[in-house]
Amino acid sequence: MDKKKVLILGIDGLDPRLTKTYVEEGVMPHTKEFLKRGAAQLDYEMIGGQPTVTPPMWTTLATGATARVHGITGYYRHNEEEHDIQEYNFDSTNCRAEQLWNVTAEAGLKTLVWHWPGSAWPPSSDSPNLHVIDGTQPGGINVGTAQVEPDMLMVASPKVEAVSFRAKAASDSEVPCFITGMEAEETKEDGDLSMMINRLTVKKSRRVTTTIEENIMNLSETPMDMVSSPIKPASGWTEAPKDALECTLLLSNGLIHRPCLILKNQNGQYDKVAIYRNKKSTEPIVCLEKDVFVQDIVDEAIRHDDKVLVNRSMRVLELAEDGSNLRLWVSAAMDFHDDTVWSPKSLLQTVVENVGYPQPVCLAGGSDEKLIAKCMRASWDHSAKWNADGIKYMARHEGYDVIFSHFHNVDMQGHMLVQYLKKGSKLAPEVCQELFKEVYIQTDNYIGEFLELIDEGWTIMIVSDHGQTTPEHDAATFRLNTGGVNAYDMRKLGYTVLKKDENGNDIPEVDWTKTTAYTASYCHIYINLKGRDKNGIVEPEDKFELEEKIMTDLYALRDEKTGHRIVALALRNRDAALLGEGGPESGDIVFYIAEGYTADHADSFSTIDGACGTSVRSTFMAAGPGIKENFLTERIVKHMDVAPTAAVLLKVRMPYQCEGAPIYQILV
Repeated sequence: MDKKKVLILGIDGLDPRLTKTYVEEGVMPHTKEFLKRGAAQLDYEMIGGQPTVTPPMWTTLATGATARVHGITGYYRHNEEEHDIQEYNFDSTNCRAEQLWNVTAEAGLKTLVWHWPGSAWPPSSDSPNLHVIDGTQPGGINVGTAQVEPDMLMVASPKVEAVSFRAKAASDSEVPCFITGMEAEETKEDGDLSMMINRLTVKKSRRVTTTIEENIMNLSETPMDMVSSPIKPASGWTEAPKDALECTLLLSNGLIHRPCLILKNQNGQYDKVAIYRNKKSTEPIVCLEKDVFVQDIVDEAIRHDDKVLVNRSMRVLELAEDGSNLRLWVSAAMDFHDDTVWSPKSLLQTVVENVGYPQPVCLAGGSDEKLIAKCMRASWDHSAKWNADGIKYMARHEGYDVIFSHFHNVDMQGHMLVQYLKKGSKLAPEVCQELFKEVYIQTDNYIGEFLELIDEGWTIMIVSDHGQTTPEHDAATFRLNTGGVNAYDMRKLGYTVLKKDENGNDIPEVDWTKTTAYTASYCHIYINLKGRDKNGIVEPEDKFELEEKIMTDLYALRDEKTGHRIVALALRNRDAALLGEGGPESGDIVFYIAEGYTADHADSFSTIDGACGTSVRSTFMAAGPGIKENFLTERIVKHMDVAPTAAVLLKVRMPYQCEGAPIYQILV
């Protein structure tokens, strides 16, 4: 029996509608070549399951089962005891369906799971043939366990009076560079959105503040830590040129001080920044040239009150020729010794020695073109190269027969850009559109890294969990959508009641003695049911009528400008099975937002389109041994079909709970 080798190349957030547009425009030549050598659906698309969010969809791709069957029904898992507790839903022990990697490993195929954020960690089989690297969060390998501190921005000027650190003070690269009177502030992990997103299953659960306001923070609005420092003539150094200037970089919430020399070139212009451990050091930690991205800078950071070695990236965004102004971006710090999510743990050393350190991911960007292009996208460029090199090294040198891989560049950068493709932000819409196109060009280069593996006998399946939509209308996304309990509309409708302060004003704490229904996680509404819920007040015999009233009220919600309904469909739990949801891990009511009013993803049908050529659909294409060449099928491809198709290619059985079918139309 000929042994086939299969690589599933997962790219989170990759939109087939945009992909087809860019292929036809000629800006994704590697993807075009992949399609020429393989097969896809007519529009390169795949219909995803419900809900259109990371953990359920990657679990469906791995198991061939719907969310109702595998039990991962949202980004968060509802806590039945404490309704304002949300449990991150990446834990494989919550999955009730068999993953394909267990099948392949137990069939004797050496199998690697390379960061699959859907029921991959902890490893779900004891087979020695199964190796798993992370999967505890979507951002990137080791981000959830080894990231020590987030991105930051340093600004320095002679006008600054004293060195200072301030958490979450920089929203873009143009923050004032002479801020005074700041004291170093401790950054709390739970208050830091970017760190929170990247630390998903490290802590099993977290208490979510009840949202009572209309405006919910977007990722693009996440501020960075900021350091401000005086620039002055260098003094007290063991070795420093006479005309050098100095400033101070603060790391680890201001607890680590790194003196810096600002240096002239031979033309007398300041164009370099050298960062030192202390002024007695004769060799710098790194010497940064103006506007050059530098990765894998090894230094210290403070973690759990101890100093650890970390790798960072940095870029001098601005340095005045006369040394009067400096802006420096510093990436998140990664503890490269952390092997918490590596099985076997020896894999970390193998990867570090042969590929390099796991890379930090970047959320710096917002509405700042400089940060988006020079920091965020540049970081993902390096992350793409590291991931591609790592996967190819494992494929060629470690004897793997099957590799499941995931890369998060489109989704993460898209969260910073996609909502502005039509309306713009501080940047014009056409600028945002061009920046987003660059993300797809980056992805095309990533795909191009793997074309050579087809010649080496690997069959490659490119898949995504969902796309991302640009809202058509100006109306705010329906306020029921949140990672936790959101009382905004449910309070207005009279179902969720908040406690009062001494002045009779609502406070962000639910009064469970008066609340009949509430939202938790995306698109789930729960009845506060007596006998089932700890603080339940609704009689079981009244549940049906209450659900009917809630659904009627949902359909009555209208956009004030267009008059259109905002909710496309609302279903009782039992009826949600029609769309692959429902069951004990879903709400009593499951609803979907109408096209034009959705968030980037997570709250709509998996078939909808957005403005500016976007959609929430998933991408599927395949090439290599066993796949027809230059072939497009009219067949409707679904998430559930990926695992059984891979099983047929590998000549192994289907996962036990698999509901999909092989895409036989594309098979040779």
